[in-house]
Amino acid sequence: MLAISLMRIGAKGKPFYRLVVKEKRSKRDGKYLENLGTYNPMTNPAEVDLKHERIQYWIGVGAQPTETVASLIKNNPAEAVEAA
Repeated sequence: MLAISLMRIGAKGKPFYRLVVKEKRSKRDGKYLENLGTYNPMTNPAEVDLKHERIQYWIGVGAQPTETVASLIKNNPAEAVEAA
């Protein structure tokens, strides 16, 4: 089963995360299939960069976002920049 979850890559005391698609049973920082964005909670406000098209693709093929990732997606919707 696939999951969309956070993978910590920051230094001690300075967290920085990647949103990745991975097998649900794999380690938190282990092998992943695709990088879907980044999350930096250390900035004010927190900096979130998401690839919304790819996230929707992976959800469409059955990947389940974790609670934290679902919250990040909900609070950072895709911007309507393409209409310009």
